[in-house]
Amino acid sequence: MDTEREDTYEVVKVKNFNSKKKSPKGKGKDLKKSFMNQWQIQSMVWPGIILVFVFAYIPMYGILMAFQDYNIFKGIFDSEWVGMKHFVMFFESPEFFTVMRNTVVISLLKLLIGFPAPIILALMLNEVRNQLFKRSIQTVSYLPHFLSWVIVAGFVGSILSTDNGSLNILLKELNIIDEPINFLSIPEYFWTIIVATGVWKEIGFGSIVYLAAIAGVNPQLYEAAAIDGAGRLKQIFLITIPSIMPVILIFFILAIGNLLSAGFEDLLLLGSNPILRDVSDVIDTYVYRVGILNNRFSYATAVGLFKAIISVGLLVIANRFSRRMGTSLW
Repeated sequence: MDTEREDTYEVVKVKNFNSKKKSPKGKGKDLKKSFMNQWQIQSMVWPGIILVFVFAYIPMYGILMAFQDYNIFKGIFDSEWVGMKHFVMFFESPEFFTVMRNTVVISLLKLLIGFPAPIILALMLNEVRNQLFKRSIQTVSYLPHFLSWVIVAGFVGSILSTDNGSLNILLKELNIIDEPINFLSIPEYFWTIIVATGVWKEIGFGSIVYLAAIAGVNPQLYEAAAIDGAGRLKQIFLITIPSIMPVILIFFILAIGNLLSAGFEDLLLLGSNPILRDVSDVIDTYVYRVGILNNRFSYATAVGLFKAIISVGLLVIANRFSRRMGTSLW
């Protein structure tokens, strides 16, 4: 008797569950209803989506130029199709190796030095107990982010100038050099200058995100660790860093995806000297110099498309690697 009652209960339970399933038409009504209830929020989101669609997705048909000898008077759809011609030209170009080497080396240096720098700064600021001093350091460190590269390049050029440049004056006062050094004309110094300048400009702004993540760590974890005898350094490695690891991995994935984006404004402004071209010419500046200034639009599009394909591949690989650690973009 009890078995029959249990069977009857299970049948009724299944029927009730099936009756709660909504038809696609019902789901459409619910979606419309939730949209109407959130019209204030939607009114803020949709303008951004429309702008991205208009300025990022619609112009994507321009990649067709990479497979054409584009003629500005004929337009994209009437220009002559040449297949992979411009890709082959880029691969066979005598500048291909130099451009790719500079792009990869500068990007890796920025990744190896510039990526952990905001994390270290955030961890250091989190240990500061004087709030006034902490806020002052934060303000001073993230202020350069809001300066344009034109201003930053002028500032760096002034410091490294041979005419009353601060660095040359300091080195002469310390009797390290006898004559001023023109740092921005010596290829051996360029990578150090460009990486150091980029880190100085972005370290403060990047640390804000990590400080926000650290602020969300449960304080009871630190209290329990202190009771167990863990010092501040151990708490950082055993609690703080593991707690913010998902945020670190997300930014790491994005950094890997931008590995071939070594920079444009900074390299164009600080590396404008022709003497530095062998160490400053990267994909972005090469596209601008050879493709845009020389009106080789199809060639520039092909090089840019090559960079985009490699970047997407690196992003997918980084995301798969990060997924194994429990965090991914998709």
